[in-house]
Amino acid sequence: MLEIERKFLVNSDQFKTFAFAKNHIAQGYLNSHPERTVRIRIKGESGFLTIKGKGNESGVSRFEWETEIPLMEARHLIQLCEKGVIDKIRYEVRSGNHVFEVDEFFGDNEGLVIAEVELKSEDETFEKPDWLGSEVTNDERYYNAFLSQHPYKTWK
Repeated sequence: MLEIERKFLVNSDQFKTFAFAKNHIAQGYLNSHPERTVRIRIKGESGFLTIKGKGNESGVSRFEWETEIPLMEARHLIQLCEKGVIDKIRYEVRSGNHVFEVDEFFGDNEGLVIAEVELKSEDETFEKPDWLGSEVTNDERYYNAFLSQHPYKTWK
């Protein structure tokens, strides 16, 4: 139930040649408050309900609870979400002993590409592929809940 992950910008589309999985994701927020987010996600033909807590000081760890829900329920619930449903393609890319989830955003967040890697501990080392750019782990602007309310295309 503890999510430990680091986030990075992506500096090229080279990751696509190494991807072993690719899924379309639509996600919205029933609550996007930074202290606690409640998210509805449709990933491929599956629905999910996720609750996340506030990140720790480093931004690397936070509480996360997720359960799969019927696709039809997810489709109905996403209609109740706050404005700004996120639209993205998620690529899964293996690098060393880890799998990076690389999100290529569309719609109001088009042009943004973020990679995340989940870890077993905050100090766990991992292999950084060449296409990995600057770390943005502790920058809340790159959280999907923030992006849903403040799209990338509106940034100065």
